[in-house]
Amino acid sequence: MAKYDLDTIRHSSAHLMAQAISRLYPDSKVQFGVGPVIENGFYYDILMDQTLGEDDLPKIEDMMKTIIKEKLPIERKVMSRSEAIDFFKSEGQDLKIELVEAIPEDEEVSCYTQGEFIDLCRGPHVENTADLPQGFKLLSIAGAYWRGDEKREVMQRIYAACFMDRKQLKQHLMMLEEAKKRDHRKLGKELQLFHFEPVAPGAPFFMPKGAIIVNELTNYIRRLYRLYEYDEVITPQILDSELWHTSGHYEHYKDDMFFSKIDEREYAVKPMNCPCHMLMYKHYKYSYRDLPLRYADFGRLHRNEKAGALAGLTRVRSFCQDDAHIFLALEQVQEEIQKTMKMIFTAYELFGFDDITVNLSTRPEKKAGDDKTWDIAENALEEALKNSGHKYVIKEGDGAFYGPKIDIEVADAIGRKWQLGTIQLDFQLPDRFDLKFTTSDGGEERPVVIHRALLGSLERFFGVFTEHVAGAFPFWMAPEQIVIVPVNEDAHGQAAKELKDMLFAEGYRVRVDDRNETMGYKTRQIQKAKVPFMFVLGDREIENKAVSVRKHGSKKSFNWSHEEMLEKLKMLDSEKYPKA
Repeated sequence: MAKYDLDTIRHSSAHLMAQAISRLYPDSKVQFGVGPVIENGFYYDILMDQTLGEDDLPKIEDMMKTIIKEKLPIERKVMSRSEAIDFFKSEGQDLKIELVEAIPEDEEVSCYTQGEFIDLCRGPHVENTADLPQGFKLLSIAGAYWRGDEKREVMQRIYAACFMDRKQLKQHLMMLEEAKKRDHRKLGKELQLFHFEPVAPGAPFFMPKGAIIVNELTNYIRRLYRLYEYDEVITPQILDSELWHTSGHYEHYKDDMFFSKIDEREYAVKPMNCPCHMLMYKHYKYSYRDLPLRYADFGRLHRNEKAGALAGLTRVRSFCQDDAHIFLALEQVQEEIQKTMKMIFTAYELFGFDDITVNLSTRPEKKAGDDKTWDIAENALEEALKNSGHKYVIKEGDGAFYGPKIDIEVADAIGRKWQLGTIQLDFQLPDRFDLKFTTSDGGEERPVVIHRALLGSLERFFGVFTEHVAGAFPFWMAPEQIVIVPVNEDAHGQAAKELKDMLFAEGYRVRVDDRNETMGYKTRQIQKAKVPFMFVLGDREIENKAVSVRKHGSKKSFNWSHEEMLEKLKMLDSEKYPKA
């Protein structure tokens, strides 16, 4: 058994990096912010006169290794608040003073020393710098606001990977290299799928090829909706702020919303669909026979994400969810959640996600409603999960403000986890909107609402799936499915056009590459574009009513007769039709 856990190694390595920086840049008025452990490593926020670049990172790494060899004891030192403030004032560490002042008066102030370096920290740490393995690498430098406040100082944040040994580090760095190749922002540009413009930060522009993918995703979800009896609705984009007061979003979500004044009234661009669906339900009278009632909505949503948090398609301000709200009686919750889980897993199987984690997220600190209602909601979700047969992990305090939720994470082709689908049980909004249905005995009862997203944000799923398949989309989803290449335009061009017309009439996305280029050049370009099939037509193929087929990623070709071709393509295209 290892003497220290990985978090302790990473935490101590963050201090090691800070000490190395203080040694290397003694005249740069270095101030240290915070250096927390994160997934796969750590970072440290620093404020200094000198701007560091990527070229400085190897030098800092070398100094860290030197300090390890010095075998410096690491010792915990407890101070009073006043002692700690006086000490960090003498060191010119104003940011540390701010952190000390935020510590409750009845708590002790602990610091850790190693050689000439001392840092504010709760610990724990390793006992000696020699205990630190050299399984670390400094990766990058980014800007970050002090304490996440856009009005505060801009820090230099140094990110590092850190593992128990060099072998684990090497494996992680190989994964990062593979991730760079798969980066959806890079592939989006190369494959002409989407881009961003300065006039609309966080709002993607989908080019024709990208729009095909978005539409194919939407069409697939609509086919699932037909199987699972959902009704699609369309709702407004801008609504009076009074609606968001009623729903509670104004109180809990205001900072993440966009507002506008119209005719002296305040309106909000909708960040989610649920309040609209509450109004739609309330507008008519329903009985127990009408439930469950399932409203699905592909309406565009807008959320005021911070500029520093935007990240390609995976974190945007303008997006569309495969969003739905299910109105039902409490006794219908168990069966409905099991159906919804089946629906979600059906989709994930199609997209090739087989490593799936189910999380049950419970009440957050800032919540709407009373504990009794939350108890009922949490118990209902947990019971449904148990009955579904899926293993799950409880995430305390991670629920939505209006109810607990089931979040579903998938691992992509290189092992990274992404949260996609969600099932949220809500007793609060039906109460806030005074929703009712007529019971079998003629009385009235409050419905329960299930908030449900399958893929989640279509933009985010687009980015995740692009990286999962490295831009090589399945046949039914590919923007270009087939490129036909005549060996000689004069001799074979007409036959290529006739084949294209036939395949186009069958519904396939196909074009003819009749450019005056070599076959080798065209082949490389088609492979680079990740088109599933390249069909070559020459004398022999035309004579035999066949095509020479080159699949994406393959160096070998094979022949299909026209009959085989149509049969194989139909089979591949049929993957887009979900089975109940």
